[in-house]
Amino acid sequence: MKSAILFGATGLVGNNLLNLLIQNNNYSKIKIFTRKEIKIKNPKLEVYKIDFDKINDYAHLISGNDCFFCIGTTKKQTPSKIKYINTEYKLPVKIAKLAKDNNVDSFIYVSSGGANKNSKNFYLQNKGKAESEIKKLSFNFIAIIKPSLLLGIRNETRIGESIAQFFFKRLSYIFIGKMRSFKAIPAIDVAKAIIKIVENKDSGIYFTSDKLEDFAKL
Repeated sequence: MKSAILFGATGLVGNNLLNLLIQNNNYSKIKIFTRKEIKIKNPKLEVYKIDFDKINDYAHLISGNDCFFCIGTTKKQTPSKIKYINTEYKLPVKIAKLAKDNNVDSFIYVSSGGANKNSKNFYLQNKGKAESEIKKLSFNFIAIIKPSLLLGIRNETRIGESIAQFFFKRLSYIFIGKMRSFKAIPAIDVAKAIIKIVENKDSGIYFTSDKLEDFAKL
């Protein structure tokens, strides 16, 4: 039986992933590191409510088989440029390094479609930088999850994202062939795909919406 480490359990992808991990018989323990209260109760769960600015204080607890990082923010949620960079770039890299130091087998990073360290878009640039640094750590298995627009109901309201969801749903028929990687995808399908990717230990590293959609159907 394996143990999972989950960062971002209250987010759109992370919450779906948490439910699937609880249901998955391959995992006997799920360590959750969170800023917020976790309402779900289950014997598998070990919940650590922490201050991520003091992540080193919890370094010894970041141990197990598979580490899933699903934390993300927006400029509206984190208007401070320094704090934004800390959340989107420095935090996932720091946690990945701590996991590597503790001999965690796999690291799964939920990034974003279009992420690129050379992008002029601040959000995509930071995600891309994190991808690059995490890839260098040479875990036994690394998966970088790059979904396009996520579909689902968030705990907080994101007006721009809600509008984008409305149009993406109605224009989904145009995202075929090479355009499939840009297709909006339900967060539950991303979570299902992540489980399958880790089970199969696919030889790839980058998984865009088209690949995620295929894995979700397995």
